[in-house]
Amino acid sequence: MSVADKLTSRLPMIGERGDRKDVVAVVKLHGVITPTPSPLARGSINLAAVESALTRAFAHDRLKAVALQINSPGGAPTQSGLVAERIRQLADEKRVPVLAFAEDVAASGGYWLACAADEIYAHRTSMVGSIGVVSGGFGFTGLLERFGIERRLHTAGANKARLDPFSPEKAEDVEWLKKMHGQLHELFVDWVTERRGDRLSGSEDLFTGDVWLGARAVELGLIDGVGSLRQVITERYPDAEISVAEPKKALLARLGIGAPAAASALLDAVQHKAAWSRFGL
Repeated sequence: MSVADKLTSRLPMIGERGDRKDVVAVVKLHGVITPTPSPLARGSINLAAVESALTRAFAHDRLKAVALQINSPGGAPTQSGLVAERIRQLADEKRVPVLAFAEDVAASGGYWLACAADEIYAHRTSMVGSIGVVSGGFGFTGLLERFGIERRLHTAGANKARLDPFSPEKAEDVEWLKKMHGQLHELFVDWVTERRGDRLSGSEDLFTGDVWLGARAVELGLIDGVGSLRQVITERYPDAEISVAEPKKALLARLGIGAPAAASALLDAVQHKAAWSRFGL
């Protein structure tokens, strides 16, 4: 955390008259979870992007709680884990409660982030859950044949080019991928079970990758209640002021430019859109 950020977090808000109020810091976690954000996509989450917002949020004087405002269809499991672990580290250091609030969707990696909180709330129309693992791609072998293009790929190591999109799919490669998915799914289930504990209902559908709206998510124990951030925070901390900490974006990203290549940026944007589209968003 920079010196400027530390000083800013301690400055009284405009309009205060000497009576410093308690603070509930809000961190916005909006977008697809990915280590490689695209300037053409509508927001992304990774540890590098949210680190400054998290440290600013937890550095407030008179901090009563930190609220996570989550709107994410998920994404990279490693970045989900890194961000969630950082949240828990800061919460334990500062000894403050963390509350998560799902907006349109807190699914897959988005729900992984929510589980970093001590309590989770959602709107009655929010989509919550998707405790599973998914990956996708394309196969271009037919396209290459159609245009008479020859694929030349040279490797050292029998498995170096698994699931190459320009080569025919192999059954053994698919089996390997399924095993990898199974291991990641087990880690996801362990994390949810660790964080939610006996609040989980034990339903057989809980870890199938399905999603539920707010009320059903309460019944399953995935969340603690239905309510919005303003509603819950006002009821819980009526005398506290809300301070929002948003992840910083590079100037080029804010302008929508800066990708290494236009085609690459467009492909990233399509992939981000596909992640949201799974939930009709």
